[in-house]
Amino acid sequence: MTLPGLAWLDALGPQRMRPGLARTRALLASLGRPERAYRTVLVAGTNGKGSVSATLASVLDAAGLVTGLTTSPHLVRVNERIRVAGADVSDAELDSVLRLVAAISPGGDLHPTYFEALVVAALELFRRRGVQVAVVEVGIGGRLDATNVLDPEVSIVTNVAEDHLDVLGPTLRDVAREKAGIFRRGQPALTGASGEPLAVLEGEAERVGARLVVIPPTDRYDDVRPLAGAHQRANVALAVAAARALAPLDEATIRRGVAATRWPGRLQRVGRPGRRDLLLDGAHNPDGARALAAALGELGLDGRCDLVFGGLADKALPEMFAALAPFVRRTVLVAPGSPRAEEPARLAARLGREDLPRAASLGEALELLDGGPGGGEGAGAAPIIVAGSLFLVGDALRLLGQG
Repeated sequence: MTLPGLAWLDALGPQRMRPGLARTRALLASLGRPERAYRTVLVAGTNGKGSVSATLASVLDAAGLVTGLTTSPHLVRVNERIRVAGADVSDAELDSVLRLVAAISPGGDLHPTYFEALVVAALELFRRRGVQVAVVEVGIGGRLDATNVLDPEVSIVTNVAEDHLDVLGPTLRDVAREKAGIFRRGQPALTGASGEPLAVLEGEAERVGARLVVIPPTDRYDDVRPLAGAHQRANVALAVAAARALAPLDEATIRRGVAATRWPGRLQRVGRPGRRDLLLDGAHNPDGARALAAALGELGLDGRCDLVFGGLADKALPEMFAALAPFVRRTVLVAPGSPRAEEPARLAARLGREDLPRAASLGEALELLDGGPGGGEGAGAAPIIVAGSLFLVGDALRLLGQG
């Protein structure tokens, strides 16, 4: 039986972003401003913000701070979006606070979206659990995202690339400006951005009075970081820089925290008894797909893997596929489990690849690849990649009974 608070959340349903802070501010005011009970960090960016958030929270946990982490979207269970001290909150905890949020939610224009309800629930849960530092991943953009009601001690913009242009664009400069909306006067702002987006971030930091610092990637933690891929060097560098800005940390603590990072669905290799492993990666925009393609070379998998590919209809799927196709053998198209998913037939047309096989489910797609050429190579062979959407990664984890 679904608990009442979680049922109320589900009833809010998937919605397009409704930019603005009024709904979130009204709910937090009704709760007595729980976000003022602890220090906060805001993490925005096109790619890597979840990896940075998870790594930063893990380092702060290792330092002995009671750390809260809220991210989105979830892969399997909504509880994944809210962690305290490295553990997902329980059904009972989440239901209790959601019932309270439901009770104080007004109707009409101030009724919260699914995302806003979860942000408010997370901030109240952090107060209840005595959190000292909350690491909060921005949803979309920054300036008008629900998370921007916070007053962060440190703001992070991982990078800026073309994604959500319909909401944040139309140009890359517009996207950068929206993400810079989380900067605060007199506070440090960290970024790994470069080129034109960096110039925009610098201009916005000067206008606001924030102290922008460009953090270069580091290979210093390559021997302990569990998140694979050279692109994670930029993410771990940002996380460590933010942690040092919040607390005096020795190197042993940082290394222990980096090593303990848990962030599924990002170059995550999962075994299947008697069959090839799966390599799960969200890769939900062109930059993410290019990072995955580069990682295949680093891992010695270039040209050896098969691919199950699918994504959301509003994403740049042809550009994403173009980045991956040269590095895989065979591809099967499938729709991820989301109302916004692109149907395989339409996806094939968008890709200009009517020859690609399509499957009605992820399970069917894997059966096609398991039974085709190379499918009998067994567990020791190159893995099957599942990529194009975090929703598709969640489908894979559910299929494997993980979550």
